Amino acid sequence: MQTSELRIALFSGNYNITVDGANRALNRLVGYFLRQGAAVRVYSPTTDNPGMAPTGDLVSLPSLPIPMRPDYRLSSGINARIKADLAEFKPNIVHVSAPDISGHSAIAWAGKAGLPVVASVHTRFETYLPYYHLGLLVPLAIAIQRRFYRRCNALLAPSQSMVEVLREERMGSDIGIWSRGVDRTIFDPARRDLAWRQSLGIADDDFVIGFLSRVVMEKGLDVFCDTVDELRRRGVAHRVMVVGEGPARAWFEERLGNGIFIGFTGGAALGRAVASMDTMFFPSETEAFGNVSLEAMASGIPVVAAAATGSENLVDDGKSGRLIEPGNIAGYADALTAYAGDRDLARSHGAAGELLSRDFDWDKINKAVADTYLRVISQANGNG
Repeated sequence: MQTSELRIALFSGNYNITVDGANRALNRLVGYFLRQGAAVRVYSPTTDNPGMAPTGDLVSLPSLPIPMRPDYRLSSGINARIKADLAEFKPNIVHVSAPDISGHSAIAWAGKAGLPVVASVHTRFETYLPYYHLGLLVPLAIAIQRRFYRRCNALLAPSQSMVEVLREERMGSDIGIWSRGVDRTIFDPARRDLAWRQSLGIADDDFVIGFLSRVVMEKGLDVFCDTVDELRRRGVAHRVMVVGEGPARAWFEERLGNGIFIGFTGGAALGRAVASMDTMFFPSETEAFGNVSLEAMASGIPVVAAAATGSENLVDDGKSGRLIEPGNIAGYADALTAYAGDRDLARSHGAAGELLSRDFDWDKINKAVADTYLRVISQANGNG
């Protein structure tokens, strides 16, 4: 079988409702397969005001709003309409990207249809729960995910550290890597713009600590703020620039006190904002890959991140940035203080990160998914 013969039914929990690393990766993947001549049908909850236009054909799954997260919707399963659409489309591979109700239903449907299933892992969902005071449910969440992933023919994780987590949690045995790429037409050191910084009230010699992500609590906003407090106690001069939007913005603005909030932006404006930082501080422990760390690296910016899944496979500690024990406020402050006091060190680490980022080519990375599809289809047909 050739890639052009693939007929892919892709199930997503949030294909284009919000703009985040996982959704951008899935949309890029669909675009890649369409360019290869494959047929793709995407099934996902939808909304009247999505964060971005979907790539490819999108079929709306029945869904319900999530009270605590109005920016998401929870799919409620596969109904007769979706089953009829699947029967008409006639996929030869099913891809599930979230262990939600529709993901479970899609696996069950594929089993009855005799089709193989590949699951991509985009985040550590169980790590979200403590941020919503639901830490006691973590063992249950892991058990539910284990049941989900062990019913799939193969798993795709975005980093080696995430592969190791999945193996430790006994999620499956056939686990490969679907990494992430970076759009170098957007993220480039040449986009640094001191005049734009000045328009925001930032002097050329101000040390700008950037935050780049969806503004949600599970990205480590509390740790970010506690670290900034520590820098103030130490008398380390700095400015904070936040690039991104999300439901925790009001909390973040009030807690930081004097941050510069750019909000959601994209394209060349996003590249300019990232390249105009002096370091990117990302204390999140919930990442499976760390797209924003890679984007900062491609922009020539040193990254100070949590030594956790995702970033630890991107940042070369002490050479292109710093990896700090999660939650270590003093450690984060030490790393940021070093960069603030030694701009040559910051520039040197930023340049090293930019070189490392050149290895992440989207087409090469997405071909690994095609190879996995073809392999599991061959195995399901008794040829492997």
